[in-house]
Amino acid sequence: MTFPSLDEIKAAHQRIQPFIHRTPMMSCEAIDRLAGCEVRFKCENFQKVGAFKARGAANAVTKLTAEQRRNGVATHSSGNHAAALARAATVAGIRSYIVMPSNAPAVKKKAVEGYGGEIIECRPNLQARETTLQGVLEKTGATFIPPYDFMDVVEGQATCALEIFEERVTADEPVPFDVVMAPVGGGGLLAGTALLTNYVSPSTTVIAAEPAGADDAYRSFHAGELIPIDKPNTIADGLLTSLGKITFAAIMKHVDDILTVSDEEIVAAMRMIYERMKIVVEPSCAVPLAALLKHSPRFVGQKVAIILSGGNVHLNKLPFC
Repeated sequence: MTFPSLDEIKAAHQRIQPFIHRTPMMSCEAIDRLAGCEVRFKCENFQKVGAFKARGAANAVTKLTAEQRRNGVATHSSGNHAAALARAATVAGIRSYIVMPSNAPAVKKKAVEGYGGEIIECRPNLQARETTLQGVLEKTGATFIPPYDFMDVVEGQATCALEIFEERVTADEPVPFDVVMAPVGGGGLLAGTALLTNYVSPSTTVIAAEPAGADDAYRSFHAGELIPIDKPNTIADGLLTSLGKITFAAIMKHVDDILTVSDEEIVAAMRMIYERMKIVVEPSCAVPLAALLKHSPRFVGQKVAIILSGGNVHLNKLPFC
């Protein structure tokens, strides 16, 4: 299996500039004191479509051939990837077909439509999603863009970590991060982060964080083989998906550890980010901070970069209110 090179990730970063924000890195003295270390937050909650998914979708779209562009792109998703692909396609001037389960939140359907995606509804189960998508592909000739287990998507997600390591103390001195932390669901963000970190700062430790109620990555990592989860149960709805073959291979090669946290710890971290930093994040986004606080003794005195993966949460459903 051949993963994207550093040069390919840098080229992807240049290609997707018209599609993304360069998101800020923020710090919080109160959180530093509580954690006993220096933390910088890479705020992908401020990214286009409100999540890091904009990067991978944009990269996949920009790599399409002229023939593929004529037929558009398609995927099945009820989450951030649906909106990210719809927007990337619209910016590129091509069509997008998004298969969504009938019980997908209305706010997410509205977002996909707002970004120019054509929604095809299906029954709310994986078999129906895959079957419906196959019918769309056969009818339209569109190119399937998977949400995470796809090299072009992993390559695009890696650009987030590239920006982290371009963070500067001064004009000439980069921040020497000891640890980079990311949440893990399907593993696209984590795989890209681990690859990039290995290329530019191999002494930096890469640690993933995962809900205990959806711990397939934790169990797979320690068993050395893929162990999908049948019935995930966690408030972190963006991390319900099990790892794919591509993401698992990258994680096994370049990730140092995976930590799990409870839903109560996730909600507490989500609330802390809101109260201390005055920004709203979705539950999945708060998982790495929850893991850092739970295991704070192992991070004492270190410089830690945490990727805040997204901010798409309904304000009427904040779990700490």
